[in-house]
Amino acid sequence: MNPVKPWLAFLLCCCLSGPVGSAEYYDAYDLPKDSPSVDLGVQPLGYPAAMIGAVMRRDRILRSDLAAGGSPLATFPFRRGADMVDLMAEGRLEAGLLGDMPTILLASRSEAVIAGLVKRTSTALVSREETMLARLKGKRIGYVPLSSAHHTLLQGLASAGLGEGDVTLVALGIDEMPDALAQGRVDAFAAWEPAPSIALAHSVQASVIFRGLSSDYFVLTRSFVQKNPEAARVLLAGFMRSIEWMRRSRKNIETAAQWAMLDGSALSGHPPSMTLAQAVDIARREILDVPSAPSIPAAPADQPHLLGEFRFLQKLGKLPAGSVWERTAGAFAYDGLQTVFAAPVKYHLHSFDYDR
Repeated sequence: MNPVKPWLAFLLCCCLSGPVGSAEYYDAYDLPKDSPSVDLGVQPLGYPAAMIGAVMRRDRILRSDLAAGGSPLATFPFRRGADMVDLMAEGRLEAGLLGDMPTILLASRSEAVIAGLVKRTSTALVSREETMLARLKGKRIGYVPLSSAHHTLLQGLASAGLGEGDVTLVALGIDEMPDALAQGRVDAFAAWEPAPSIALAHSVQASVIFRGLSSDYFVLTRSFVQKNPEAARVLLAGFMRSIEWMRRSRKNIETAAQWAMLDGSALSGHPPSMTLAQAVDIARREILDVPSAPSIPAAPADQPHLLGEFRFLQKLGKLPAGSVWERTAGAFAYDGLQTVFAAPVKYHLHSFDYDR
């Protein structure tokens, strides 16, 4: 399968049918169950994961190593991690870069392995004018349903004695939020990067009034790991290599950011809203200046915010009946990253060859 084909299919779909809803755009993707390809979901609109995905899909070593094992690489862009959950649960997508809430959703309904920690940072509640949470009562707030930012929003409201019924929630794409705030279509929004940085740069009145913990993970389906363990390790090597390559020089970071912006524009149909400097700053702050990145995810017991988000989803009725935390916690028991770390020559961890 041509790894560029899914991106062209998305553009063709846009041209033929106009704006595409987030519940339908990926129906155009060629994702049959049990295909020989390794199908990877990426998020070109969320940083710094967008940069990791952009580098991985251009990794010639990764494509060559997977093809040598009979499993060509194919990458597919998604607007949000929740859009990948059904496809991964059905075995139509083998891997994805997911936020913590989609990761919990997936691990609760199917067998998944959490292979690596992409970042550990925060999501932000950004206000247009108000500086106190209590003053958001009656206001319009943009959010991405079933995301870590959704959980952050409800945490922030609760800290001020407010609930969902005290505000008007407006579902938006992550790329729409800065403009919606600037134009007054919403009074605040809850989101991950780059939306907060863009909004703060565009308006001196905008401010962050609440933050919540957030993590991104590199997640694989357990069926993929069991059927093709070596391909899973090769994919992890590409993930690790992408971060190491960016860490080598500022030029590499800027190149990755430019690739991510191109990919994001292809998905959204709009030019990038952020600057190259903003993208570089986000990548440095959230992954490249963290000495241990990429890292093996900490045990669930050391990540209490994950349990909080599990309970949040359970309260909303978004998890299967009878879901138990222990099943999600069990998804962390995978040693693929350690195996690849221990064999840097075999997995080409310090060799780099990317499309230009």
